[in-house]
Amino acid sequence: MAFSSSIGILAAFLTTTAFIPQVVRVMRTHDTHAISLWMYILFTTGVALWLVYGVMLCLWPVILANSATLILALIVIYFKVRGPDKPPRRQ
Repeated sequence: MAFSSSIGILAAFLTTTAFIPQVVRVMRTHDTHAISLWMYILFTTGVALWLVYGVMLCLWPVILANSATLILALIVIYFKVRGPDKPPRRQ
């Protein structure tokens, strides 16, 4: 495996994994008050475009990372748009 591929895989892993704590917190507390919907919409659109780019060029690290990130970002958007159905739980 080339060094550049290792860098790409590590970058994909780190940037995707960085979203997990936010998604877990949103799912646990249902609190999205401090999250910008427009930022997540723009970000998710960008991630979707990166996914299309990866598919077009058959770049598996780009495809896998952006697929996972897209799912995580869509979960946050879902909770943001849905709104709280019950009061947020304390952590």
